[in-house]
Amino acid sequence: MAVKILLNGSKGRMGQAITAAAPECGCEIAAACDVGDNPEDFIEKCDVVVDFSFRDVTPKLAELCFKYGKPLVIGTTGHTPEQRAEIIEKVCKVPIVWAGNYSLGVNLLNYLTKVAAKILDKSYDVEIVEMHHNKKKDAPSGTAEKLKEIVCAERGVGEESVVYGRHGLVGERPVGEIGVHAVRGGSVVGDHTVIFAADGERLELAHKAADRKVFSYGALRAAKWLVGKPGGLYGMEDVLEFK
Repeated sequence: MAVKILLNGSKGRMGQAITAAAPECGCEIAAACDVGDNPEDFIEKCDVVVDFSFRDVTPKLAELCFKYGKPLVIGTTGHTPEQRAEIIEKVCKVPIVWAGNYSLGVNLLNYLTKVAAKILDKSYDVEIVEMHHNKKKDAPSGTAEKLKEIVCAERGVGEESVVYGRHGLVGERPVGEIGVHAVRGGSVVGDHTVIFAADGERLELAHKAADRKVFSYGALRAAKWLVGKPGGLYGMEDVLEFK
């Protein structure tokens, strides 16, 4: 039996890709919502809610899922720390998969970045570069933010070690600094590169997406996996069972 999905943000780029991919992934879009629609009118018809809308919408949608006991897959990015905290409060009752990127390749990039950051010490400078289409509203991307968080966690540092772009006479690069850079242009779906550069060698881990269907397949896989799970906050590493 197909998993019934309430898709919020159905008219956006990702919403359209998910709608197109749903039948071949064993899913049914039971309700397609966008700006002006009230998800509460449809939420009881679905098994799981998938959100690819706007950051200001997600907290209210999470509240609805909490009220009706519906699992939630969040693909929307750019949330403030306050919005993230408000949403995470709901995981005591409902399961939530939250990822900045749902492609299998990107999640493998996350895993490999974690391994590299664990093995390579601070003599390796880390730079994270992402490029997206010229319509993207937030920067850096959710995927770049996740990669940054992975490196920071493995190195035991916080946001004080991160610099977003550089301009002017910035001086020598401090040891341990983590650079994050956002590039925008054209119709690029999503490119991400993590650079570990040391004296005499450089390791680059990269992923390039050419079609949004890779994200839609992952989001639908997460939606199917989430049904029946206990309340809690999950990532794609849980869905894909990365160890």
